[in-house]
Amino acid sequence: MSDPQENPQSAIKDPDDWKTGDEPPTGAQRSYLETLATEAGEQVPETPTKAEASKKIDELQEKTGRGA
Repeated sequence: MSDPQENPQSAIKDPDDWKTGDEPPTGAQRSYLETLATEAGEQVPETPTKAEASKKIDELQEKTGRGA
């Protein structure tokens, strides 16, 4: 198994594989999702799961130029 400190990418899991992915998003996720959606001119899904919020955040970061 690789050391996450040596290769941080190895510690990243697909949101679909998260054990808590079907729970509501965290407050921080919800807030950031709303910020990105506003910048992108999009609507935030009414009740996303944690996993859905994470995927939408990734999508909107790419669209708005925020993120890595």
